[in-house]
Amino acid sequence: MNTFLQYNPTKLVVGKGQIEQLSTLLEKNTRVLLVYGGGSIKRNGVYDDVIKELNKIDASVFELNGVEPNPRLTTVHKGVELCQTHNIDFILAVGGGSVIDCAKAIAVGAKYEGDAWDLMTQKAPIKDALPLGTVLTLAATGSEMNSISVITNWETKDKLGWGSPLVFPVFSILDPCYTFSVPRDQTVYGIVDSMSHALEHYFHRTENTPMIDGFIESLLRTAIETGPKLVENMQSYTHRETMMYLSTTAFNGTLSNGTDGGDWATHRIEHAISAIYDIPHGGGLAILFPNWLEHVLEEDPSRVKQLAVNVFGISSAGKDDVEVAKEGAKALRDFWNSLGAPSRLSDYEIDDKDFEAIVEKTFIKPGVGTYKKMDKESVRDILRRSL
Repeated sequence: MNTFLQYNPTKLVVGKGQIEQLSTLLEKNTRVLLVYGGGSIKRNGVYDDVIKELNKIDASVFELNGVEPNPRLTTVHKGVELCQTHNIDFILAVGGGSVIDCAKAIAVGAKYEGDAWDLMTQKAPIKDALPLGTVLTLAATGSEMNSISVITNWETKDKLGWGSPLVFPVFSILDPCYTFSVPRDQTVYGIVDSMSHALEHYFHRTENTPMIDGFIESLLRTAIETGPKLVENMQSYTHRETMMYLSTTAFNGTLSNGTDGGDWATHRIEHAISAIYDIPHGGGLAILFPNWLEHVLEEDPSRVKQLAVNVFGISSAGKDDVEVAKEGAKALRDFWNSLGAPSRLSDYEIDDKDFEAIVEKTFIKPGVGTYKKMDKESVRDILRRSL
Protein backbone atom coordinates (compact mmCIF):
# COMPACT_ATOMS: atom_id res chain seq x y z
CA MET A 1 0.00 0.00 0.00
CA ASN A 2 1.24 3.49 -0.85
CA THR A 3 1.31 6.43 1.52
CA PHE A 4 -1.74 8.65 0.99
CA LEU A 5 -3.55 11.74 2.15
CA GLN A 6 -7.34 11.65 2.17
CA TYR A 7 -9.21 14.93 1.90
CA ASN A 8 -12.87 15.43 1.15
CA PRO A 9 -14.59 18.48 2.65
CA THR A 10 -18.03 17.91 1.09
CA LYS A 11 -20.88 17.72 3.60
CA LEU A 12 -23.14 14.89 2.45
CA VAL A 13 -26.83 15.22 3.39
CA VAL A 14 -28.62 11.98 2.53
CA GLY A 15 -32.23 10.88 2.78
CA LYS A 16 -35.88 11.55 2.05
CA GLY A 17 -36.94 15.14 2.59
CA GLN A 18 -33.44 16.42 3.26
CA ILE A 19 -33.94 19.33 0.85
CA GLU A 20 -35.24 21.07 3.99
CA GLN A 21 -31.60 21.36 5.07
CA LEU A 22 -30.82 23.64 2.13
CA SER A 23 -32.01 26.79 3.88
CA THR A 24 -29.74 25.99 6.84
CA LEU A 25 -26.68 25.47 4.66
CA LEU A 26 -26.65 28.91 3.04
CA GLU A 27 -26.33 32.40 4.48
CA LYS A 28 -29.29 34.80 4.45
CA ASN A 29 -29.58 37.01 1.35
CA THR A 30 -27.14 34.91 -0.66
CA ARG A 31 -26.95 35.71 -4.36
CA VAL A 32 -27.34 32.27 -5.96
CA LEU A 33 -26.78 31.08 -9.53
CA LEU A 34 -29.13 28.11 -9.96
CA VAL A 35 -27.74 25.76 -12.63
CA TYR A 36 -29.84 22.96 -14.13
CA GLY A 37 -30.48 20.98 -17.30
CA GLY A 38 -33.38 20.58 -19.68
CA GLY A 39 -36.25 21.34 -17.33
CA SER A 40 -37.13 17.96 -15.80
CA ILE A 41 -36.68 19.47 -12.33
CA LYS A 42 -39.66 21.72 -13.05
CA ARG A 43 -41.81 18.79 -14.11
CA ASN A 44 -40.99 16.55 -11.14
CA GLY A 45 -41.24 19.18 -8.41
CA VAL A 46 -37.57 19.44 -7.47
CA TYR A 47 -37.34 23.02 -8.72
CA ASP A 48 -40.25 24.10 -6.52
CA ASP A 49 -38.69 22.42 -3.49
CA VAL A 50 -35.38 24.22 -4.08
CA ILE A 51 -36.99 27.62 -4.63
CA LYS A 52 -39.07 27.20 -1.48
CA GLU A 53 -35.92 26.70 0.57
CA LEU A 54 -34.07 29.58 -1.10
CA ASN A 55 -37.02 31.87 -0.40
CA LYS A 56 -36.68 31.08 3.31
CA ILE A 57 -33.30 32.83 3.34
CA ASP A 58 -34.38 35.65 1.00
CA ALA A 59 -31.87 34.54 -1.60
CA SER A 60 -31.57 36.42 -4.87
CA VAL A 61 -31.81 33.69 -7.49
CA PHE A 62 -30.45 33.87 -11.04
CA GLU A 63 -30.82 30.90 -13.37
CA LEU A 64 -28.80 29.09 -15.99
CA ASN A 65 -30.76 26.25 -17.57
CA GLY A 66 -30.19 24.01 -20.57
CA VAL A 67 -26.94 22.36 -19.48
CA GLU A 68 -26.18 19.60 -21.99
CA PRO A 69 -25.59 15.88 -21.16
CA ASN A 70 -21.97 16.47 -22.23
CA PRO A 71 -21.68 20.01 -20.81
CA ARG A 72 -20.26 22.48 -23.29
CA LEU A 73 -17.79 25.30 -22.91
CA THR A 74 -20.29 27.72 -24.44
CA THR A 75 -22.68 27.01 -21.55
CA VAL A 76 -19.84 27.52 -19.07
CA HIS A 77 -19.21 30.91 -20.67
CA LYS A 78 -22.88 31.87 -20.16
CA GLY A 79 -22.65 30.91 -16.50
CA VAL A 80 -19.43 32.84 -15.98
CA GLU A 81 -21.02 35.95 -17.50
CA LEU A 82 -24.04 35.62 -15.20
CA CYS A 83 -21.80 35.29 -12.15
CA GLN A 84 -19.75 38.32 -13.03
CA THR A 85 -22.72 40.45 -14.10
CA HIS A 86 -24.85 39.70 -11.02
CA ASN A 87 -22.09 39.45 -8.41
CA ILE A 88 -23.00 35.83 -7.55
CA ASP A 89 -22.00 34.54 -4.11
CA PHE A 90 -22.83 30.85 -4.51
CA ILE A 91 -23.56 28.36 -7.30
CA LEU A 92 -26.22 25.71 -6.72
CA ALA A 93 -26.22 22.81 -9.20
CA VAL A 94 -29.51 20.90 -9.32
CA GLY A 95 -29.16 17.84 -11.52
CA GLY A 96 -26.77 15.05 -12.36
CA GLY A 97 -23.06 14.94 -13.10
CA SER A 98 -23.23 17.07 -16.24
CA VAL A 99 -24.91 19.94 -14.41
CA ILE A 100 -22.48 19.65 -11.51
CA ASP A 101 -19.45 19.50 -13.82
CA CYS A 102 -20.67 22.61 -15.61
CA ALA A 103 -21.16 24.38 -12.26
CA LYS A 104 -17.60 23.53 -11.24
CA ALA A 105 -16.24 25.04 -14.45
CA ILE A 106 -18.37 28.15 -13.94
CA ALA A 107 -17.08 28.41 -10.36
CA VAL A 108 -13.43 28.66 -11.45
CA GLY A 109 -14.17 30.62 -14.61
CA ALA A 110 -15.99 33.32 -12.65
CA LYS A 111 -12.79 34.01 -10.73
CA TYR A 112 -10.55 34.12 -13.80
CA GLU A 113 -10.10 37.07 -16.13
CA GLY A 114 -9.50 34.99 -19.28
CA ASP A 115 -11.29 32.14 -21.03
CA ALA A 116 -12.27 29.32 -18.65
CA TRP A 117 -10.89 26.85 -21.22
CA ASP A 118 -7.40 28.02 -20.22
CA LEU A 119 -8.07 26.44 -16.83
CA MET A 120 -9.38 23.17 -18.31
CA THR A 121 -6.29 22.85 -20.54
CA GLN A 122 -3.87 23.88 -17.77
CA LYS A 123 -2.69 26.91 -19.70
CA ALA A 124 -3.37 28.87 -16.53
CA PRO A 125 -3.46 27.72 -12.88
CA ILE A 126 -6.70 27.57 -10.94
CA LYS A 127 -6.26 29.98 -8.05
CA ASP A 128 -9.79 30.71 -6.87
CA ALA A 129 -13.39 29.58 -7.26
CA LEU A 130 -16.87 30.50 -6.16
CA PRO A 131 -18.33 28.06 -3.62
CA LEU A 132 -20.90 25.61 -4.92
CA GLY A 133 -23.37 23.07 -3.62
CA THR A 134 -25.47 20.38 -5.28
CA VAL A 135 -28.90 18.82 -5.17
CA LEU A 136 -28.44 15.49 -6.90
CA THR A 137 -31.09 14.12 -9.28
CA LEU A 138 -29.14 11.36 -11.09
CA ALA A 139 -26.95 8.63 -9.57
CA ALA A 140 -23.98 8.19 -11.89
CA THR A 141 -20.83 10.29 -11.89
CA GLY A 142 -19.98 10.93 -8.25
CA SER A 143 -19.31 14.59 -9.12
CA GLU A 144 -21.40 15.58 -6.11
CA MET A 145 -18.57 14.54 -3.78
CA ASN A 146 -15.36 15.00 -5.73
CA SER A 147 -13.18 17.70 -7.26
CA ILE A 148 -13.37 16.42 -10.86
CA SER A 149 -15.20 17.87 -13.87
CA VAL A 150 -15.41 17.05 -17.58
CA ILE A 151 -16.16 19.77 -20.13
CA THR A 152 -16.59 19.56 -23.92
CA ASN A 153 -15.31 22.21 -26.30
CA TRP A 154 -17.64 21.51 -29.21
CA GLU A 155 -15.82 23.92 -31.52
CA THR A 156 -12.54 22.00 -31.26
CA LYS A 157 -14.20 18.60 -30.58
CA ASP A 158 -12.24 18.18 -27.35
CA LYS A 159 -13.62 16.70 -24.13
CA LEU A 160 -11.31 17.13 -21.16
CA GLY A 161 -11.33 16.01 -17.57
CA TRP A 162 -9.81 18.39 -15.04
CA GLY A 163 -9.90 18.98 -11.32
CA SER A 164 -9.06 21.24 -8.41
CA PRO A 165 -9.57 21.00 -4.64
CA LEU A 166 -11.30 24.37 -4.95
CA VAL A 167 -14.34 22.77 -6.63
CA PHE A 168 -15.26 20.21 -4.03
CA PRO A 169 -18.95 21.00 -3.36
CA VAL A 170 -19.48 22.61 0.02
CA PHE A 171 -22.49 20.33 0.45
CA SER A 172 -24.51 17.83 -1.55
CA ILE A 173 -28.11 16.89 -0.84
CA LEU A 174 -29.02 13.34 -1.90
CA ASP A 175 -32.70 12.45 -1.77
CA PRO A 176 -33.36 9.17 -3.62
CA CYS A 177 -36.91 10.37 -4.37
CA TYR A 178 -35.40 12.96 -6.70
CA THR A 179 -34.17 10.15 -8.97
CA PHE A 180 -37.57 8.46 -9.38
CA SER A 181 -38.30 10.26 -12.65
CA VAL A 182 -34.97 9.34 -14.28
CA PRO A 183 -35.86 7.28 -17.39
CA ARG A 184 -34.73 3.71 -17.86
CA ASP A 185 -31.89 4.40 -20.29
CA GLN A 186 -30.37 7.10 -18.09
CA THR A 187 -30.74 4.85 -15.05
CA VAL A 188 -28.85 2.09 -16.87
CA TYR A 189 -26.11 4.52 -17.96
CA GLY A 190 -25.80 5.61 -14.34
CA ILE A 191 -25.28 2.03 -13.19
CA VAL A 192 -22.63 1.52 -15.89
CA ASP A 193 -20.89 4.78 -15.03
CA SER A 194 -20.79 4.00 -11.30
CA MET A 195 -19.42 0.52 -11.90
CA SER A 196 -16.88 1.87 -14.39
CA HIS A 197 -15.49 4.25 -11.79
CA ALA A 198 -15.06 1.34 -9.40
CA LEU A 199 -13.43 -0.73 -12.14
CA GLU A 200 -11.00 2.05 -13.07
CA HIS A 201 -9.88 2.17 -9.43
CA TYR A 202 -9.65 -1.63 -9.28
CA PHE A 203 -7.06 -1.88 -12.03
CA HIS A 204 -3.97 -0.61 -10.26
CA ARG A 205 -0.46 -1.98 -9.76
CA THR A 206 -0.06 -1.31 -6.05
CA GLU A 207 0.73 -4.28 -3.81
CA ASN A 208 -0.92 -5.17 -0.49
CA THR A 209 -4.30 -3.51 -0.95
CA PRO A 210 -6.70 -6.20 0.32
CA MET A 211 -9.09 -3.82 2.04
CA ILE A 212 -9.53 -1.43 -0.90
CA ASP A 213 -9.75 -4.34 -3.35
CA GLY A 214 -12.39 -5.96 -1.19
CA PHE A 215 -14.26 -2.67 -0.85
CA ILE A 216 -14.37 -2.28 -4.63
CA GLU A 217 -15.44 -5.89 -5.15
CA SER A 218 -18.24 -5.47 -2.62
CA LEU A 219 -19.42 -2.29 -4.34
CA LEU A 220 -19.48 -4.07 -7.71
CA ARG A 221 -21.37 -7.06 -6.32
CA THR A 222 -23.91 -4.67 -4.81
CA ALA A 223 -24.41 -3.00 -8.19
CA ILE A 224 -24.83 -6.39 -9.86
CA GLU A 225 -27.42 -7.40 -7.28
CA THR A 226 -29.30 -4.08 -7.19
CA GLY A 227 -29.10 -2.92 -10.81
CA PRO A 228 -31.56 -5.43 -12.32
CA LYS A 229 -34.01 -4.93 -9.45
CA LEU A 230 -33.94 -1.17 -9.99
CA VAL A 231 -34.42 -1.44 -13.74
CA GLU A 232 -37.48 -3.61 -13.14
CA ASN A 233 -38.87 -1.37 -10.38
CA MET A 234 -37.93 2.21 -11.14
CA GLN A 235 -40.00 3.61 -8.25
CA SER A 236 -38.26 1.57 -5.56
CA TYR A 237 -36.91 3.91 -2.88
CA THR A 238 -34.71 1.12 -1.53
CA HIS A 239 -32.98 0.42 -4.85
CA ARG A 240 -32.67 4.10 -5.76
CA GLU A 241 -31.15 4.75 -2.34
CA THR A 242 -28.60 1.96 -2.75
CA MET A 243 -27.49 3.09 -6.20
CA MET A 244 -27.34 6.74 -5.19
CA TYR A 245 -24.94 6.14 -2.31
CA LEU A 246 -23.02 3.57 -4.36
CA SER A 247 -22.39 6.01 -7.21
CA THR A 248 -21.20 8.69 -4.79
CA THR A 249 -18.84 6.31 -3.03
CA ALA A 250 -17.45 4.96 -6.31
CA PHE A 251 -15.77 8.28 -7.09
CA ASN A 252 -15.31 10.32 -3.91
CA GLY A 253 -11.66 9.39 -3.38
CA THR A 254 -12.19 6.46 -1.04
CA LEU A 255 -11.45 3.76 -3.61
CA SER A 256 -8.03 5.18 -4.48
CA ASN A 257 -6.69 5.26 -0.91
CA GLY A 258 -3.25 3.66 -0.78
CA THR A 259 -3.12 2.80 -4.50
CA ASP A 260 -1.67 4.43 -7.60
CA GLY A 261 -5.14 5.76 -8.41
CA GLY A 262 -6.21 3.23 -11.01
CA ASP A 263 -6.05 3.08 -14.79
CA TRP A 264 -8.62 5.46 -16.44
CA ALA A 265 -7.61 4.69 -20.04
CA THR A 266 -11.17 3.61 -20.86
CA HIS A 267 -12.48 6.99 -19.74
CA ARG A 268 -9.88 8.78 -21.86
CA ILE A 269 -10.95 6.81 -24.94
CA GLU A 270 -14.66 7.38 -24.25
CA HIS A 271 -14.11 11.11 -23.82
CA ALA A 272 -12.46 11.19 -27.23
CA ILE A 273 -15.39 9.32 -28.80
CA SER A 274 -18.13 11.43 -27.23
CA ALA A 275 -16.24 14.63 -28.05
CA ILE A 276 -16.81 13.75 -31.71
CA TYR A 277 -20.15 11.90 -31.57
CA ASP A 278 -21.80 13.35 -28.42
CA ILE A 279 -22.98 9.92 -27.25
CA PRO A 280 -24.01 9.18 -23.62
CA HIS A 281 -20.95 8.67 -21.45
CA GLY A 282 -22.36 5.55 -19.78
CA GLY A 283 -23.22 4.06 -23.16
CA GLY A 284 -19.68 4.57 -24.42
CA LEU A 285 -18.20 3.00 -21.29
CA ALA A 286 -20.48 -0.04 -21.61
CA ILE A 287 -19.06 -0.64 -25.08
CA LEU A 288 -15.41 0.03 -24.30
CA PHE A 289 -14.71 -1.45 -20.87
CA PRO A 290 -15.22 -5.17 -21.68
CA ASN A 291 -13.02 -4.71 -24.75
CA TRP A 292 -10.36 -2.99 -22.66
CA LEU A 293 -10.46 -6.01 -20.32
CA GLU A 294 -10.01 -8.38 -23.26
CA HIS A 295 -7.10 -6.29 -24.52
CA VAL A 296 -5.19 -6.19 -21.22
CA LEU A 297 -5.81 -9.81 -20.22
CA GLU A 298 -3.83 -11.02 -23.20
CA GLU A 299 -0.72 -9.51 -21.61
CA ASP A 300 -1.59 -10.06 -17.93
CA PRO A 301 -4.78 -11.93 -17.00
CA SER A 302 -4.25 -11.90 -13.22
CA ARG A 303 -6.35 -8.89 -12.26
CA VAL A 304 -9.16 -9.68 -14.69
CA LYS A 305 -9.19 -13.23 -13.31
CA GLN A 306 -9.50 -11.82 -9.77
CA LEU A 307 -12.47 -9.74 -10.92
CA ALA A 308 -14.06 -12.79 -12.56
CA VAL A 309 -13.75 -14.95 -9.47
CA ASN A 310 -14.43 -12.43 -6.69
CA VAL A 311 -17.14 -10.35 -8.35
CA PHE A 312 -18.87 -12.61 -10.87
CA GLY A 313 -18.36 -15.88 -9.00
CA ILE A 314 -16.72 -17.65 -11.95
CA SER A 315 -15.06 -20.94 -11.05
CA SER A 316 -11.40 -21.34 -11.93
CA ALA A 317 -11.43 -25.13 -11.59
CA GLY A 318 -9.77 -26.84 -14.54
CA LYS A 319 -9.12 -23.58 -16.39
CA ASP A 320 -6.05 -21.48 -16.97
CA ASP A 321 -5.92 -17.82 -15.96
CA VAL A 322 -6.66 -16.52 -19.45
CA GLU A 323 -9.81 -18.65 -19.76
CA VAL A 324 -11.14 -17.41 -16.42
CA ALA A 325 -10.28 -13.81 -17.26
CA LYS A 326 -12.05 -14.03 -20.62
CA GLU A 327 -15.16 -15.35 -18.86
CA GLY A 328 -14.97 -12.35 -16.53
CA ALA A 329 -14.83 -9.86 -19.40
CA LYS A 330 -17.78 -11.60 -21.04
CA ALA A 331 -19.72 -11.61 -17.76
CA LEU A 332 -19.33 -7.85 -17.47
CA ARG A 333 -20.50 -7.29 -21.05
CA ASP A 334 -23.42 -9.70 -20.60
CA PHE A 335 -24.51 -8.02 -17.38
CA TRP A 336 -24.56 -4.54 -18.85
CA ASN A 337 -26.29 -5.80 -22.00
CA SER A 338 -28.94 -7.49 -19.84
CA LEU A 339 -29.79 -4.07 -18.40
CA GLY A 340 -30.16 -2.61 -21.88
CA ALA A 341 -26.76 -0.97 -22.34
CA PRO A 342 -25.19 -0.99 -25.83
CA SER A 343 -22.41 -3.42 -26.73
CA ARG A 344 -21.03 -2.06 -30.02
CA LEU A 345 -20.08 1.33 -31.45
CA SER A 346 -22.33 0.41 -34.35
CA ASP A 347 -25.25 0.71 -31.89
CA TYR A 348 -24.61 4.47 -32.20
CA GLU A 349 -23.92 4.21 -35.94
CA ILE A 350 -20.21 4.77 -35.36
CA ASP A 351 -17.80 3.09 -37.79
CA ASP A 352 -14.04 3.28 -38.18
CA LYS A 353 -13.82 6.45 -40.29
CA ASP A 354 -12.91 8.67 -37.32
CA PHE A 355 -10.71 6.17 -35.49
CA GLU A 356 -7.51 8.12 -36.09
CA ALA A 357 -9.13 11.31 -34.80
CA ILE A 358 -10.32 9.41 -31.73
CA VAL A 359 -6.83 8.03 -31.15
CA GLU A 360 -5.28 11.49 -31.40
CA LYS A 361 -7.83 13.00 -29.01
CA THR A 362 -7.24 10.17 -26.52
CA PHE A 363 -3.64 11.37 -26.29
CA ILE A 364 -4.45 15.09 -26.10
CA LYS A 365 -2.88 14.82 -22.66
CA PRO A 366 0.16 12.53 -22.23
CA GLY A 367 0.03 9.31 -20.24
CA VAL A 368 -2.94 7.09 -21.01
CA GLY A 369 -3.37 4.17 -18.60
CA THR A 370 -1.46 3.02 -15.55
CA TYR A 371 -2.41 -0.65 -15.17
CA LYS A 372 -1.38 -0.94 -18.80
CA LYS A 373 0.21 2.07 -20.44
CA MET A 374 -1.53 2.59 -23.74
CA ASP A 375 0.14 3.42 -27.01
CA LYS A 376 -1.78 4.42 -30.10
CA GLU A 377 -1.93 0.87 -31.46
CA SER A 378 -3.42 -0.32 -28.16
CA VAL A 379 -6.21 2.25 -28.48
CA ARG A 380 -6.78 1.23 -32.11
CA ASP A 381 -7.10 -2.40 -31.01
CA ILE A 382 -9.71 -1.54 -28.38
CA LEU A 383 -11.65 0.52 -30.92
CA ARG A 384 -11.57 -2.30 -33.48
CA ARG A 385 -12.82 -4.77 -30.86
CA SER A 386 -15.65 -2.32 -30.11
CA LEU A 387 -17.06 -2.00 -33.64
